[in-house]
Amino acid sequence: MIHAPFASSLAPPFVFVGERLWLDFINTDDVRRGTRVDVLRDFEQLIRWLEATSILDGERAGGIRRRAQQQPAGATASLADARRIRASLRALAERGAQTADVRTNALSEINRVLGRSAGTRRVEQRGDGSFVRSFVPVGDAFAGLMIPVVESAADALVTGELVRVRRCADARCLHVFFDGTKNGKRRWCDMSTCGNRAKAARHRRRVTESALSARLS
Repeated sequence: MIHAPFASSLAPPFVFVGERLWLDFINTDDVRRGTRVDVLRDFEQLIRWLEATSILDGERAGGIRRRAQQQPAGATASLADARRIRASLRALAERGAQTADVRTNALSEINRVLGRSAGTRRVEQRGDGSFVRSFVPVGDAFAGLMIPVVESAADALVTGELVRVRRCADARCLHVFFDGTKNGKRRWCDMSTCGNRAKAARHRRRVTESALSARLS
C-alpha cells in the first residue's frame, strides 16, 4: 500500500487533446468547473500520467513506486521538478513562437533535463501491436522520468512546430494543442467541450438579439 504523500484518491480523468506529448503534459495544469486544478497533485498522479501515456509500463511504474516508498524526499523533489518543467513548457507553448527570450529559457530547461540522459533507449511493442520508444535511466530512478516529455518539446523546436501550437480560444480553458488542420485555423482544444460551449453561447446571443429586435420593432 502507498501512503501519503504519494497516495491519491481517484483523480479526474487525464485529458489528452494536445496532439503532442509535451502539450498533454502542460494540460495537467488544468481548470475543472471553473477552478484551477493541478492534476499532478502528488507523486502517484505523476506516475499514473506517465503510465497513461505509455512512458512507463506497469513493471517500471511499480519499481518507481517502491523506490518512492524508500526515498520519499527524492520522489517529492521529482514532482517539484516536473512542475517546474511544466511551467517552462507552458511559457514555450503560449509565447515561444513570438518571444525569443521564452524560447531561450525553455531551451535551457530542456537541455538541463536532457543532461540527465544516462540510460538505455529502446523500442518496445505495446499490447495493441503498436511500437513506442522508451528510455530506461541508469542510477537515479527518478532522474529520467521527464526525458520523453522534454524530447517531445525539443522536437517541436527542431521541426518548427511552435507556430502551430495554440491555446484554446475559450478564455476559461488552459489547454494547449498542436493545430494540424490544413488551414491552421483550429480554435478549440475539443469541439465536444469548449467548442460546444462557444456554439451554445453564440446561439443564446442570437436568440437574445432577435427577441430584443422584435420588441423594438
